[in-house]
Amino acid sequence: MNLIFAANPGVTVVALIALLVVVIIILMKNIIIVKQSNAYVIEKLGAFSDVWGVGIHFKIPFLQRIAKRVSLKEQVLDYPPQPVITKDNVTMQIDTVVYFSITDPKLYTYGVERPMLAMETLTATTLRNIIGDLELDQTLTSRDVINTKMRSILDEATDPWGIKVTRVELKNILPPQDIQSSMEKQMKAERDRRQAILQAEGTKHSQILVAEGEKESAILRADAEKQAAILRAEGQAEAILAVQKATAEAMRLLNDACPNDQVIKLKALEAMQKIADGQATKIIIPSEIQGLAGLATGLVESVKK
Repeated sequence: MNLIFAANPGVTVVALIALLVVVIIILMKNIIIVKQSNAYVIEKLGAFSDVWGVGIHFKIPFLQRIAKRVSLKEQVLDYPPQPVITKDNVTMQIDTVVYFSITDPKLYTYGVERPMLAMETLTATTLRNIIGDLELDQTLTSRDVINTKMRSILDEATDPWGIKVTRVELKNILPPQDIQSSMEKQMKAERDRRQAILQAEGTKHSQILVAEGEKESAILRADAEKQAAILRAEGQAEAILAVQKATAEAMRLLNDACPNDQVIKLKALEAMQKIADGQATKIIIPSEIQGLAGLATGLVESVKK
């Protein structure tokens, strides 16, 4: 062999280069990068060796292998409707949604064969057991209670498989067709009843608003009439007060002038003249004024002559 390589140095170089390329390829293929939210279960010579987390790892060629790639993200299983029977012998169709995450990749890999199928079977069995202890009305009104019970039972049962059940939801509960029709009628009657109540409350509220509006309008009219009456009374009072003030002022001026009896009688005569201009049919004249009237008549006759 040495003689051959010595005789053909070009073949030796090519063989070394090919060997180096093969080694590099093998090394490159055994450099493993684990991404975020993932874990790799590693076996060595057929036995469990390690669980690789996020980062770069080197796999020993021909000795180690990746037994399972596990996602650590929360996952969802949406199961088709399952027939279940209630305590009062009513068959319903219920579909379930299960949220879970893998907490132990080693248990998930070696704990159970086909863990997703095992989860589905366990969910259906648990659902039938829980619904079998409830009557139809309880099933329709206790969805949250059923969800809580199922989550607790499934979480405890799947713990040896490295699975954590975080939430369980009953997506749809479908009773038999005749019960659905009866329920729809009841729901329609309830909607009609609520609508009638809302309409009655609306009418009542409208009537209350109208009555309150009329009440406020009447109060405003009464206040307006009251203010108008007050203003008229105040105007009349002011007019009377003005007349009284004028009369008092005239009397004061007359008193200041110190009038004699003749002037007073003349003023009385003027007052009687104003009275005579009115609508009275009888006028009673004092005797003093009668004498003054005769004197005035005599004076007028003298002037005429």
